[in-house]
Parts: sequence; structure tokens; C-alpha cells
Amino acid sequence: MISTSDFRKGKKLKIEGQLWEIVDFQNARTAQRRAKVTIKLRNLKTGQILERIYASGEMFEEPEFEQRNMQYMYTDGTAWNFMDNKTYDQVTLTEEHIEGYAPFLMENQDYRVLYFEGKPISLELPAAVVLTVTDAEPGVKGDSVSNLTKNATLETGLVVKVPLFVKVGDKVKVDTRSKEYLERMTN
Repeated sequence: MISTSDFRKGKKLKIEGQLWEIVDFQNARTAQRRAKVTIKLRNLKTGQILERIYASGEMFEEPEFEQRNMQYMYTDGTAWNFMDNKTYDQVTLTEEHIEGYAPFLMENQDYRVLYFEGKPISLELPAAVVLTVTDAEPGVKGDSVSNLTKNATLETGLVVKVPLFVKVGDKVKVDTRSKEYLERMTN
């Protein structure tokens, strides 16, 4: 069982027989009332977004998933194809399964695919990924100490704000939840 104190973005819950993923949550407490938790949920099968309010400390059923390491092979723009590393079975995930993760997927890399009742339902990414900068405006000399940023395009097509000292060819670590630059990686 999962308590509201265990909530975090990306956590999976089973509510009324449906599988949901927490998109966002917020704790609220008023002076005379019990604390409440407002959560925004995404249905893992339909993609429907729902907002609910629960009492703090309420318990939820945690669904049992099977996780398989699978290699990302390619996309045709509407479907993403993965191959099981052990059985070589191929699986196709749609946009509902991938939602928001496509800019972080790199061909021939391994990812965890979540299965529920024998069907693939979602993809689980690491908290951060390292990607190479393919296009960036040149930085102005002398601005390397300030907190100014510029746009940089990464190898997957994702555009993020980076410090001025980041240049084409650099490897940068990006948070997969917020799509924000974390740090430049040294070789």
C-alpha cells in the first residue's frame, strides 16, 4: 500500500481498478482542517488527465508491474519500437505510452518497459540522461561567469537552456522530469 506521503511525480497507483501515474501533486494544510493532497493523474491506458483531492495519510493500492530491459530500436514518428534483450521479442509503444519521453530516447540504448497483466503500458527513464549538443549559439567571451543562458539543440532534437560556456560537441546532463540542464559532463 502507498500513502500520500509516498507521492512523487511518476509514481504509479491503482485507483478504482485503473492504472494512474502521478503527473503533479501538492500538499495543502489549513489552520482548522486536516491536510489535503491535490494530485494530477494520467491514466496509463487512455492518457486521460484527472485531478483529485485526497486526505493526507490516505492509502492506495500499488500495482504490481513486470519490468523488462529493452533496447530502443527506431521510431516511425507515431510508434516507438523496442526489443527485449533476452528473448529478442519486439514491442511497439504508442504516444500514450511514451508521453513526454521521446526527446530522451536514443537508438540502441536500453530502457525499462513496464508491463501490467502481460501488456506494455509505460516506459521508465532514468532521472537524468547525458546527451551531446549538436547546435548552440556561440557564447560571448567574458560572460562565462554570469548566469546567462542560451538555447542548445541536443542530439535527439530536444532544445534546452544551457549556460553560455556550453558549445557544440559538449555532453550535458539533462533532467528527464523537468527537461532542464543539470551540468556539463567532462570527458
